[in-house]
Amino acid sequence: MNKEILRSLIFRHLDGIVTAPTVTSLVKKDIICYIIDKNEVSLSVLTETFKANDGYLNVALRTLASQGFLDYKVDNAKDEVILSANTHTQYLQKYSPLYFKVIPFQRKSTDIRNQIVEHSFIEEFTRLILSIQNNFGMTISDHPEEKKIQEQILKHIEGCIIGPVIVYLGMTGMFHKYFMETSFQAAEFHKNEENFEVILDFLTHLEWFKKSGNNYKFTETGIYFAKRAASYGVTVSYLPLLNKMDDLLFGNASKMREIKEGEDEIHVDRAMNVWGSGGAHSNYFKVANDFIIEIFNQPIHLQPKGVLDMGCGNGAFIQHIFNTIERHTIRGKMLEEYPLFLVGADYNPAALKATRANLISNDIWAKVIWGDIGNPKKLAEDLKKDYDIELSDLLNIRTFLDHNRIWKTPENKNPERISTSTGAYAFRGKRLSNKLVEESLKEHLDLWMPYIRKNGLLIIELHALDPKLTSGNIGKTAATAYEATHGYSDQYILEIDVFRKLCLETGLNIDQELFRKFPDSELATVSINLLKS
Repeated sequence: MNKEILRSLIFRHLDGIVTAPTVTSLVKKDIICYIIDKNEVSLSVLTETFKANDGYLNVALRTLASQGFLDYKVDNAKDEVILSANTHTQYLQKYSPLYFKVIPFQRKSTDIRNQIVEHSFIEEFTRLILSIQNNFGMTISDHPEEKKIQEQILKHIEGCIIGPVIVYLGMTGMFHKYFMETSFQAAEFHKNEENFEVILDFLTHLEWFKKSGNNYKFTETGIYFAKRAASYGVTVSYLPLLNKMDDLLFGNASKMREIKEGEDEIHVDRAMNVWGSGGAHSNYFKVANDFIIEIFNQPIHLQPKGVLDMGCGNGAFIQHIFNTIERHTIRGKMLEEYPLFLVGADYNPAALKATRANLISNDIWAKVIWGDIGNPKKLAEDLKKDYDIELSDLLNIRTFLDHNRIWKTPENKNPERISTSTGAYAFRGKRLSNKLVEESLKEHLDLWMPYIRKNGLLIIELHALDPKLTSGNIGKTAATAYEATHGYSDQYILEIDVFRKLCLETGLNIDQELFRKFPDSELATVSINLLKS
């Protein structure tokens, strides 16, 4: 078992989940043909010609560029985006019909919990897996470049099939240690064993299982994917949004976000998103130990009174923080004398519910409250009023959240700022200039300054990559999936160097001794920073 190859497969699968709906929507409007015909064209011309929503069209085209199908250039000084055809663009157009074959399945997969027992779903699944085993009847080219694109697209389609299935299995207990260590039958896991065997047989074809009679047993490859099922969770959770690609690009872009107070979000499966985030982010929590231990090993009078996890998700990070402090710090030996105030705050009711349940089951005391990362003043007032806790007395922590704040147009627009970002950003379909996104982050950090001066801000954040870098490293990064799902859902991930530059502009110092990035290379899409004023 080559773990590097298996990791590459996960990245390629995630690429496919966002690329398939993007390509099909653009092809239906003949936009790919138009770019090939013009060879080079601006985003503004494409927007006007095809009556598109420029913000999401920008995200879509950058998604294709990150896969190497187009060349993408953003001129931040002129606030222009230029798209150019390359040798791969012709191949994309030639083989784009393959993507259309998986779109009906991807749409049904939005409701995979209920669909998986339906005969029509299994029929669609069976048709697809037979086709993919036969390369859809396609002859693999002898030409190296064409062959590369063919294989890339086939892995994309495989990802559209595998992604929802592995998330379903992960969320419903299939990857429990019991199943991974013993042989089992389909009937043990699902009442509709005939349909479920079809899925298990396909995974056997992929060498996840060995089958003997009616018994299945995990292989090393299967265990590898099973342990990483959550890696698919966040991307798959955005299928409700991705399946509305035509509306996003050419229709009423804001309709997916127009919900009444108290209603569930319709652009994302939030419970799945929380599950995927909690699992996928757990490795970063472990790395944050160095930060937590150093802070709570200080002399007691220098220590924060507690911790606030803004955007607490499912409560996994709060649990990790408490366990780390209790077991590995001076403070952990003094909790009776100096109690640790733990606060989990989140904007989403589903996340608050998950946090409460997890903390209660693990016997961890914490306050769990509603909070908006874009309004720290109200959060501070609520903490003081309800719990007599000063927000500034706590160590503020957040994980993968600042990019997901609700958009606020900056009040002070610096006319001299020229962005260095290569990102594509939108709000309700309307394109946002990269300069405006940078100004917005700076003002957002300014709002938090009164509350983080005393004890600092520990921040784990997601970042973008230049599409040239991503396209040159296919199978080595999940940047395409991250940036597409976040771009289509009005989130604002910036490159590491841009993010750090804005922190410094705000007056926040970065602890260089504790700074970490993942992976520790030019492909880093995650950073951990301890920021102090």
